[in-house]
Amino acid sequence: MRFAPAVVLALVFASQAPAEDAVPKPMMVSEAKLPEGFPQPGPVGEVIVKNYPAHRLARVRSTGRGSDGAFMKLFRHIERHEIAMTAPVEMELATDDDRTSATATSMAFLYGSSDLGNPGADPADPAVTVEDVPATTVVSLGVRGSYNENRLATFVPKLETWLSEHPEWVAAGPPRTMAYNSPFVPGILKYAEVQIPVAPAPKPAQ
Repeated sequence: MRFAPAVVLALVFASQAPAEDAVPKPMMVSEAKLPEGFPQPGPVGEVIVKNYPAHRLARVRSTGRGSDGAFMKLFRHIERHEIAMTAPVEMELATDDDRTSATATSMAFLYGSSDLGNPGADPADPAVTVEDVPATTVVSLGVRGSYNENRLATFVPKLETWLSEHPEWVAAGPPRTMAYNSPFVPGILKYAEVQIPVAPAPKPAQ
């Protein structure tokens, strides 16, 4: 699943990891507001733990047929329902074993507030489903450059290495990217976060 061409409007408590409010903010082009209660973007090249509040989003899942037109399906959805664009755009990734290539398995636009819209399939396009996502903790790495999926996959091993060094956390979902910039921003200036959802590791049985 690829990002759409540049014909659309702008996209838009860690153990031994820095606290979210203690890390430097990255230099980036800001094109849209964050959803309500979302943490600020993290530093480039540094793994941190981030906590996201419960939130609502509209998602298109891949059917395995190329890009599926996911971006335009989501863009038309928010136009129909008069939902303001936010940043970032979320993509879940399926990576190969050596983390050199990846395919996006879903793309999602995040609602600015959980009070907007209604959960469920969009009657005008059942490929778009509005979902309520519970509060989520992730390990996150800020990166700069192209949003090419294969390139983004190469950052996943750094997160996996961090997890191997911090056994108090375990992976709780597939890798994902949070892309903050539209196609109008040059690749060298684009900012994204590559993340893995995590949960506290189970305590050993007594």
